[in-house]
Amino acid sequence: MSQDDVPESLRPAADADRPRGILTPSDRDFLLGRKTDYTDHSKKQKRNRIRRRVRNAILDFSILFAYLEERDRKTVFDPDDDERDAYTQGITDMLAFLHLGTMGYHTPFKDMLSEGVGKAEQRLAGSNYRMVNVEFNVDPVGQIDVDEVIEKLENEEFAQVTDEELRAFVRLLTMSEEFSPESTREEIKDSVDQYTRAVAESAEARERSVEELTN
Repeated sequence: MSQDDVPESLRPAADADRPRGILTPSDRDFLLGRKTDYTDHSKKQKRNRIRRRVRNAILDFSILFAYLEERDRKTVFDPDDDERDAYTQGITDMLAFLHLGTMGYHTPFKDMLSEGVGKAEQRLAGSNYRMVNVEFNVDPVGQIDVDEVIEKLENEEFAQVTDEELRAFVRLLTMSEEFSPESTREEIKDSVDQYTRAVAESAEARERSVEELTN
Protein backbone atom coordinates (compact mmCIF):
# COMPACT_ATOMS: atom_id res chain seq x y z
CA MET A 1 0.00 0.00 0.00
CA SER A 2 1.44 3.34 -1.04
CA GLN A 3 0.86 6.59 0.84
CA ASP A 4 -1.71 7.53 -1.81
CA ASP A 5 -3.69 4.35 -1.08
CA VAL A 6 -4.01 5.17 2.62
CA PRO A 7 -7.30 6.88 3.61
CA GLU A 8 -6.80 10.62 3.93
CA SER A 9 -7.69 10.58 7.63
CA LEU A 10 -4.85 8.11 8.28
CA ARG A 11 -2.13 9.75 6.19
CA PRO A 12 -0.52 11.74 9.04
CA ALA A 13 -0.37 8.58 11.18
CA ALA A 14 0.90 6.49 8.24
CA ASP A 15 3.66 8.96 7.31
CA ALA A 16 6.76 6.84 6.71
CA ASP A 17 8.97 9.53 8.28
CA ARG A 18 7.06 9.72 11.56
CA PRO A 19 9.20 8.71 14.57
CA ARG A 20 8.57 5.55 16.53
CA GLY A 21 5.65 5.38 18.95
CA ILE A 22 4.14 2.15 20.21
CA LEU A 23 4.68 0.91 16.67
CA THR A 24 8.04 1.06 14.96
CA PRO A 25 8.17 2.32 11.35
CA SER A 26 8.64 -1.34 10.38
CA ASP A 27 5.49 -2.30 12.33
CA ARG A 28 3.49 0.33 10.47
CA ASP A 29 4.77 -0.84 7.09
CA PHE A 30 3.74 -4.38 8.04
CA LEU A 31 0.22 -3.46 9.17
CA LEU A 32 -0.35 -1.08 6.26
CA GLY A 33 0.86 -3.69 3.79
CA ARG A 34 3.66 -1.48 2.50
CA LYS A 35 6.11 -4.33 3.03
CA THR A 36 4.98 -7.79 1.97
CA ASP A 37 8.15 -9.90 1.70
CA TYR A 38 7.46 -11.76 4.94
CA THR A 39 7.44 -15.51 5.37
CA ASP A 40 4.64 -17.06 7.42
CA HIS A 41 7.07 -17.48 10.30
CA SER A 42 8.28 -13.87 10.19
CA LYS A 43 4.68 -12.64 10.01
CA LYS A 44 3.88 -14.59 13.16
CA GLN A 45 6.93 -13.15 14.93
CA LYS A 46 5.98 -9.64 13.82
CA ARG A 47 2.46 -9.97 15.18
CA ASN A 48 3.80 -11.35 18.47
CA ARG A 49 6.16 -8.38 18.87
CA ILE A 50 3.36 -5.89 18.12
CA ARG A 51 1.07 -7.55 20.68
CA ARG A 52 3.80 -7.38 23.34
CA ARG A 53 4.42 -3.69 22.65
CA VAL A 54 0.73 -2.85 22.88
CA ARG A 55 0.35 -4.76 26.15
CA ASN A 56 3.39 -3.07 27.66
CA ALA A 57 2.22 0.33 26.40
CA ILE A 58 -1.05 -0.19 28.29
CA LEU A 59 0.89 -0.98 31.46
CA ASP A 60 3.05 2.11 30.89
CA PHE A 61 -0.01 4.34 31.23
CA SER A 62 -0.18 3.50 34.94
CA ILE A 63 3.30 5.00 35.31
CA LEU A 64 2.49 7.96 33.05
CA PHE A 65 -0.64 8.80 35.03
CA ALA A 66 1.13 8.54 38.37
CA TYR A 67 4.48 10.13 37.59
CA LEU A 68 4.56 12.16 34.38
CA GLU A 69 4.80 15.82 35.34
CA GLU A 70 1.81 18.03 34.59
CA ARG A 71 3.81 20.29 32.26
CA ASP A 72 4.87 17.25 30.23
CA ARG A 73 1.31 15.97 30.02
CA LYS A 74 0.07 19.39 28.87
CA THR A 75 2.78 19.49 26.20
CA VAL A 76 1.78 16.05 24.93
CA PHE A 77 -1.81 17.22 24.48
CA ASP A 78 -0.92 20.52 22.83
CA PRO A 79 -0.15 19.59 19.21
CA ASP A 80 0.68 22.14 16.53
CA ASP A 81 -2.28 23.51 14.61
CA ASP A 82 -1.44 21.49 11.49
CA GLU A 83 -1.39 18.28 13.56
CA ARG A 84 -4.51 18.93 15.62
CA ASP A 85 -7.01 17.06 13.42
CA ALA A 86 -4.77 14.00 13.13
CA TYR A 87 -4.15 14.06 16.88
CA THR A 88 -7.88 14.26 17.63
CA GLN A 89 -8.43 11.34 15.25
CA GLY A 90 -5.72 9.39 17.07
CA ILE A 91 -7.37 9.96 20.46
CA THR A 92 -10.75 8.95 19.03
CA ASP A 93 -9.33 5.79 17.47
CA MET A 94 -7.48 4.97 20.70
CA LEU A 95 -10.81 5.00 22.57
CA ALA A 96 -12.40 2.95 19.80
CA PHE A 97 -9.55 0.42 20.02
CA LEU A 98 -9.96 0.14 23.81
CA HIS A 99 -13.73 -0.23 23.57
CA LEU A 100 -13.45 -2.91 20.89
CA GLY A 101 -10.55 -4.69 22.59
CA THR A 102 -12.32 -4.95 25.95
CA MET A 103 -15.45 -6.57 24.55
CA GLY A 104 -15.84 -9.67 26.71
CA TYR A 105 -13.09 -8.49 29.10
CA HIS A 106 -13.69 -9.46 32.74
CA THR A 107 -14.17 -5.78 33.69
CA PRO A 108 -16.69 -3.88 31.53
CA PHE A 109 -15.32 -0.93 29.57
CA LYS A 110 -17.85 1.44 31.13
CA ASP A 111 -16.63 0.51 34.64
CA MET A 112 -13.01 1.19 33.71
CA LEU A 113 -14.00 4.44 32.00
CA SER A 114 -15.95 5.54 35.07
CA GLU A 115 -13.09 4.68 37.42
CA GLY A 116 -10.54 6.39 35.18
CA VAL A 117 -12.52 9.63 34.95
CA GLY A 118 -13.05 9.48 38.70
CA LYS A 119 -9.32 9.15 39.36
CA ALA A 120 -8.62 12.09 37.06
CA GLU A 121 -11.20 14.23 38.87
CA GLN A 122 -9.60 13.35 42.20
CA ARG A 123 -6.22 14.34 40.82
CA LEU A 124 -7.64 17.69 39.68
CA ALA A 125 -9.29 18.29 43.06
CA GLY A 126 -6.30 17.02 45.02
CA SER A 127 -8.66 15.00 47.18
CA ASN A 128 -10.05 11.48 47.32
CA TYR A 129 -13.32 13.01 48.49
CA ARG A 130 -14.02 14.25 44.97
CA MET A 131 -16.80 11.96 43.76
CA VAL A 132 -18.42 12.11 40.33
CA ASN A 133 -21.03 10.16 38.40
CA VAL A 134 -19.91 9.07 34.95
CA GLU A 135 -22.61 7.90 32.56
CA PHE A 136 -21.74 5.86 29.50
CA ASN A 137 -24.40 4.15 27.43
CA VAL A 138 -24.31 2.67 23.96
CA ASP A 139 -27.75 3.07 22.45
CA PRO A 140 -28.06 1.85 18.85
CA VAL A 141 -29.78 4.15 16.40
CA GLY A 142 -32.87 2.39 15.14
CA GLN A 143 -34.76 2.68 11.91
CA ILE A 144 -36.15 6.12 11.14
CA ASP A 145 -39.08 7.28 9.05
CA VAL A 146 -37.37 9.35 6.35
CA ASP A 147 -40.64 10.88 5.15
CA GLU A 148 -41.44 11.97 8.69
CA VAL A 149 -38.04 13.59 9.16
CA ILE A 150 -38.26 15.41 5.83
CA GLU A 151 -41.75 16.64 6.73
CA LYS A 152 -40.40 18.07 9.97
CA LEU A 153 -37.62 19.83 8.07
CA GLU A 154 -40.01 21.18 5.43
CA ASN A 155 -42.26 22.56 8.18
CA GLU A 156 -39.20 23.98 10.00
CA GLU A 157 -40.09 21.88 13.03
CA PHE A 158 -36.41 21.54 13.91
CA ALA A 159 -37.06 21.13 17.63
CA GLN A 160 -39.11 18.04 16.82
CA VAL A 161 -36.19 16.26 15.13
CA THR A 162 -34.64 13.87 17.65
CA ASP A 163 -30.91 13.35 18.04
CA GLU A 164 -31.36 9.78 16.83
CA GLU A 165 -33.18 10.93 13.67
CA LEU A 166 -30.60 13.63 13.03
CA ARG A 167 -27.61 11.27 13.30
CA ALA A 168 -29.25 8.65 11.10
CA PHE A 169 -30.42 11.24 8.56
CA VAL A 170 -26.95 12.78 8.23
CA ARG A 171 -25.39 9.33 7.80
CA LEU A 172 -27.91 8.44 5.09
CA LEU A 173 -27.31 11.80 3.39
CA THR A 174 -23.54 11.27 3.21
CA MET A 175 -24.12 7.81 1.71
CA SER A 176 -26.07 9.33 -1.18
CA GLU A 177 -24.28 9.48 -4.55
CA GLU A 178 -25.50 13.05 -4.98
CA PHE A 179 -23.77 14.17 -1.78
CA SER A 180 -20.65 16.28 -2.37
CA PRO A 181 -18.62 17.37 0.69
CA GLU A 182 -17.05 20.30 -1.15
CA SER A 183 -20.25 21.82 -2.54
CA THR A 184 -22.07 21.13 0.73
CA ARG A 185 -19.31 22.87 2.68
CA GLU A 186 -19.67 26.05 0.61
CA GLU A 187 -23.46 26.01 0.79
CA ILE A 188 -23.43 25.52 4.55
CA LYS A 189 -20.85 28.28 5.03
CA ASP A 190 -23.11 30.70 3.15
CA SER A 191 -26.12 29.54 5.15
CA VAL A 192 -24.22 29.87 8.44
CA ASP A 193 -23.36 33.49 7.61
CA GLN A 194 -27.04 34.23 6.94
CA TYR A 195 -28.07 32.35 10.07
CA THR A 196 -25.56 34.25 12.21
CA ARG A 197 -26.88 37.58 10.94
CA ALA A 198 -30.46 36.50 11.57
CA VAL A 199 -29.61 35.39 15.13
CA ALA A 200 -27.87 38.71 15.82
CA GLU A 201 -30.85 40.65 14.46
CA SER A 202 -33.29 38.63 16.57
CA ALA A 203 -31.18 39.23 19.68
CA GLU A 204 -31.19 42.98 19.03
CA ALA A 205 -34.94 42.94 18.45
CA ARG A 206 -35.46 41.09 21.72
CA GLU A 207 -33.35 43.61 23.61
CA ARG A 208 -35.39 46.45 22.15
CA SER A 209 -38.65 44.74 23.11
CA VAL A 210 -37.46 44.08 26.65
CA GLU A 211 -36.31 47.67 26.98
CA GLU A 212 -39.70 48.95 25.82
CA LEU A 213 -41.51 46.67 28.26
CA THR A 214 -39.38 47.66 31.24
CA ASN A 215 -39.36 51.41 30.65
